Amino acid sequence: LVVSQFTLFANTKKGNRPSFLEAGKPDFANKMYQIFCIEMCKMISRKVQTGVFGAEMEVQLLNDGPYTIIIDSKNK
Repeated sequence: LVVSQFTLFANTKKGNRPSFLEAGKPDFANKMYQIFCIEMCKMISRKVQTGVFGAEMEVQLLNDGPYTIIIDSKNK
């Protein structure tokens, strides 16, 4: 399953809220998302299920392993 997630590009270097100013514009980001999905299909030699780009979606998953985001408020 491939789901677009622009919030992964959050910049937390300044202030109390993440900034998304450096993220790609929607048209560019959608194109990159579509290309990524096509390449994933090629890599695994089968169809990849996708979310809807730009839509608000609820996804349930079981995460098998840790995922950590480090936010260093002292490193601006």
